[in-house]
Formats: sequence, structure tokens, C-alpha cells
Amino acid sequence: MLDAVRNAFRLPDLRQKLLVTIGILLLYRFAAHIPLPGVDRVALESLFRGTDTNMLLSLLNFFSGGGLSQMGVMALGVYPYITASIIMQLLTPIVPALEELSKEGEQGRHRINQYTYWLTVPLAILQGIAQGTLLSRPVGGGLVVLPNWGFTGDNLLPSITFIVGMTAGTMFGVWLGQLLTEQGIGNGVSLIIFAGILSSVPYQIRLLSQQPILLILFIIITVLTVGLIVWVQEGQRRIPVQYGKRVRTMRGNRMMMVGGQSTYVPLRVNTAGMIPLIFAQSLLILPSTVASYFVTQPGWLGSFATWLANAMSPTNFLYWLLYFLFTVAFTYFYTDVMFRQQNLPETLQKQGGFVPGIRPGPRTEAYLNGVLSRITLVGALFLGFIAVLPYFVGVIADSFVGGAGVLTGYQSLIISSAGLLIVVGVVLDTMKQIEAQLLMRNYEGFIR
Repeated sequence: MLDAVRNAFRLPDLRQKLLVTIGILLLYRFAAHIPLPGVDRVALESLFRGTDTNMLLSLLNFFSGGGLSQMGVMALGVYPYITASIIMQLLTPIVPALEELSKEGEQGRHRINQYTYWLTVPLAILQGIAQGTLLSRPVGGGLVVLPNWGFTGDNLLPSITFIVGMTAGTMFGVWLGQLLTEQGIGNGVSLIIFAGILSSVPYQIRLLSQQPILLILFIIITVLTVGLIVWVQEGQRRIPVQYGKRVRTMRGNRMMMVGGQSTYVPLRVNTAGMIPLIFAQSLLILPSTVASYFVTQPGWLGSFATWLANAMSPTNFLYWLLYFLFTVAFTYFYTDVMFRQQNLPETLQKQGGFVPGIRPGPRTEAYLNGVLSRITLVGALFLGFIAVLPYFVGVIADSFVGGAGVLTGYQSLIISSAGLLIVVGVVLDTMKQIEAQLLMRNYEGFIR
């Protein structure tokens, strides 16, 4: 891996791509520190450095790559664009017009990308309003992060400025991601999220350095988790495919047999990536977030809201059990959606390919669906384990230092388990692209 990077720097064009990639990521991190107006920095520090951090804000801060805890123009990160992309992926097999566009090749994909960008803007505005509302609530000590929030009177202009700043920052981040994809190495949006996640590592290490035993323990767990993620992410089932021979007429009334190649179709163990974790965690956070608005109400409503907020808290075992089950269920759901969009059986049949021993058409589709279901079970259980890993880490940490409970592991992991999925996936994808670029230039010796 390091040899591939070193050899890439020896080639002028690849060196330029790598320098452009590094420069764009530095520009993004610089932009993330441009502050938004009207933010109480003392209250912000108290909110994200305290022990009672709001779970919804913690999740949004993770997706923004730590931008929300800094309250800069990049506070939303590129998460609205990710949400828009997921919505378009789910709508493509449902809406006939989008399905037709997806079959029109590069032009159709370009049009769908345009729709995704247009959808990102209203989503960023809505998310900016939602986050502004959350941050306008008092935190510890009665402090308010956004004391001038509201859409009436003197608060109207500061609130609009806040929303416009966050939306503009998101679109700037998306533009940087697209520029990085075109001019650099790797997937631009993924690399921006990757950089944001790694930016929080120094703070986490400094926090854990106060307890050396926990620091060593979490480093060991992180290394083992990375190894497990690499092993599963690279796992695939190779389905053999045979292409029938075709007859071509040559000059002089001669016949020539062409084709007849043998290849394979790789079905990945974890096709869904980390999307099921996002779905599951978003669904679990919703009840506790809604309940938190009603805990002060009198009577049965306040009692039920208090019970629900406690039951769906990450200190409760029920939260982690549901997190595991929802992750497994969403893995099957999202994998099925992705596989249907690929329309692999029909594509093979059109190209004259078939699985040896399986008739083309419905038989091939049933066979591929059966194989995908079996290997997805491994991927689903893997993602479920990754989801509940903080719970087990917290139990282990509590046995070493005592008194902190599962919340220690949830808050003090060097990189969260979902973050590790992103980091490892981005690194593997980027290294594959570097090696592919070297291979196209007939560079020998970069792989041993």
C-alpha cells in the first residue's frame, strides 16, 4: 500500500492528482473553521464537551465530520447531499421516469445527479432550521447556543443569515467533493467525510490519555475492528459466467467463431456499506428526541415520555438490542434495493451470458437472489455487531476502570464503529484507484 503511494508520487500526473486531493481537503478543513454569526461559543463548548450531550446532535455532529461542534459554515457537512442521494436511490426503482433515466447511460446518470443537487438545497435549509431549533434550547447552566434564534422581530435576520450560511457551506462542500472526484484521486464526497472523521481523533486521544489503560484498550479494539472490517469489506462470492460463442461471417465465405469467454460476477458480502447503520440510528433517535419535548408535561403524557426517553437511551440495553435488529433488517432491505437497480440477470441475458448449469431469465434471477440472501446474512450480522460494538466496549471499559458504565464506551471510542467503516472503506477505495492508475500507465513493481 505504501509502495503504491510512493510510486504514484514518482509520476508527474499522479503526483499532481494527489497534491490536488490533499489541497482540496485542507481547503475544506480551513472552511470548516469559518464561524457562523450569533453563536455563543461558551454554550457550544458546554454542549459538546459535557456528559449529557444530546444524542441527535451527537449523530448530526458525526455526519458533519465534527463541523456542528465548531458551528462553522460547514456545520452541516455534506450530509444533506448524502440524504438526497439515498432518497434518489430509493425513488429510482419506484418512479418510472427516474428508472428510464437510469437506463440511458451516462446522460441519464448526469440528469439524476442534477436532481440530487437540486434536492440537496431544500434538505440543507430544512436541516439548518431543525438544528437551529435544537441549539436554541438551553443547555447546562441555562446557556443557549443560539440566543437570537427565531423568525419574528429582531431575530429574523440573524436566523436567515444562519440558515443561508449553513446551506452555502453545504453546497460549497459538495462542489469541492465533485472537484476532488474529477481532478483528484478517490470519491470526493467520501474523502471529505473521511477527513472530517479523522479531525476528531486528536481530541479523542487527548481525552483518553487521562486514563492510559483505556487508551491502550481502545487502540487494541480499534486495530482489531479495522482488521475485521477489511476482511468483511473485501469478502465476495464470485459467480462464474460463461458467454456463448457467436458466428461471424468473414470475406471469402469463411466462418469465424468469436466470444465464448469465461468470467465471474462478484457479489459482495457487505453491499449496503454503512447505510443501514444510518437508517437504524436515525430511526432509534427519533422517539427519544420527540419524547424529550414532552417530559415536562403533567399526567400520563409526561410519564410516558420520560419512560420512552429512558428506554431509548444508549445507556439502556433495549436501545442496543433494537439497534442490532434494525441494522440487520435494513441491511437486507438496502441490499435488495441496490441489487434490483443493477438488474444483473437481464443484463447477462442481453449480453449473451449465463451461469453454467442455470437457465437464463427467471432461473438465473432466483439463483442470484438465493446466493445474495445467504452472503448478506454474514454482512448483516457483521454490521449488527459493528453497531453494538460501543456497548461491549463500554462493558469492558467499565470492568477495567469501574463506575462509568456503557456510556464510557459510547462516548470515548477513538473513532466510532460507523466512522471506522467509512474510514476503512475510503482508504481501500482510494488505494484501489491509485493502483488502477499505476496499472494503466504500465508501471511495474508497485504490487508484490
